[in-house]
Amino acid sequence: MVRMRDGSAGDADYGVIARTYTDHRQPEPRIAELLHAALGDARTVLNVGAGAGSYEPADRDVTPVEPSASMRARRPGHLPAAVDGTAESLPFPDDSFDAAMTTFSVHQWSDLARGLAEVRRVTTGPVVVLTCDPALVRDFWLYDYCPEVLDTEARRYPEPSVLAEGLGGTTTVTRVPIPLDCSDGFNEAYYARPEVLLDPGARQACSAWSFVDEAAHTRFHEHLSRDLRDGTWDARHGHLRELPEWEGSLVLVVSTPEGRSKA
Repeated sequence: MVRMRDGSAGDADYGVIARTYTDHRQPEPRIAELLHAALGDARTVLNVGAGAGSYEPADRDVTPVEPSASMRARRPGHLPAAVDGTAESLPFPDDSFDAAMTTFSVHQWSDLARGLAEVRRVTTGPVVVLTCDPALVRDFWLYDYCPEVLDTEARRYPEPSVLAEGLGGTTTVTRVPIPLDCSDGFNEAYYARPEVLLDPGARQACSAWSFVDEAAHTRFHEHLSRDLRDGTWDARHGHLRELPEWEGSLVLVVSTPEGRSKA
């Protein structure tokens, strides 16, 4: 496994992404509520690809694992320090945790099958994965403006069926509604606030944008700016501004071992 200078173990350089990440990627409470409920009554929770600590429940004993030094450094002081490690080689004995979670992380793992097997090895109960369904990624207005970004996302995200197979047990896949004022700035969080994506910092906080060249960024900015000025975007998509929530590609995948309940 090749790790980047700051320790990032996936295909994106979080030494760069982390510079503006926490400015735009704050946990969304309504999404957190769904994720925490899926953990059931677990007391000990492993958080793989923990980053700056988004979505870690404050009422559980959480052990975070994060390979990027830049992201570990951005964890607030009230959260536990993260272990320097990767999903593919977790430094814990079998059955160490009641539950495990990972948010916006599985698409970064260099060996998905090995990472899923490792998470299941150390977890006795539910494994909760917040991710995106690649079959739904392109059903978003951003595809009209920068298809390269969503093509990248669709290529990187594993299908929920692949996650289910890798984790085993009984698996449920639930689409997660995205609130109008979502505080976690992944691309679809701006379904009704397109202006925000004109900010380069907001784009930088979404790893898929790091895979497109500067010409694509410039073309996107010019095209969207023009359509917002002349009303084209609102004529096509303005109804989204009135929706209190929207279902995009965001899904919650929950794997529970056979014979166990998540609650």
